[in-house]
Amino acid sequence: MTNKQLKNLKDTLWTTTDQLRANSGLKFTEYAEPILGLIFFRFAECKYEKYEDEINAEYKKNQGTRMERPIHEIAIEKCGFYLPKRHGISIC
Repeated sequence: MTNKQLKNLKDTLWTTTDQLRANSGLKFTEYAEPILGLIFFRFAECKYEKYEDEINAEYKKNQGTRMERPIHEIAIEKCGFYLPKRHGISIC
C-alpha cells in the first residue's frame, strides 16, 4: 500500500466515523465493534492471500500421501489462521 493509498484509507475511515457519530444516533460503543471487525477482516484476508498459493501447493503436493493433512492445519502453520474461500466476497 502506497502512502497516498494509506492516507486515503485513513481519511475515509475518519469521515465514515464522523458520519456514524453525527448522523446515526449510535454511541461509539455501538458502532466501534463492527468497524474494528471489518478492519481486522481486511488485515486477515490480505495476510492470508500472501500465503494462499504456498498453502494450496503444499496441500496438493501431499494429497493422497501419508503426509496428507487438512488444508486448515497447513494454513494455521503457515500464517496463523485459516480463511475458507468465500465466493464473491472480498474486501482486499
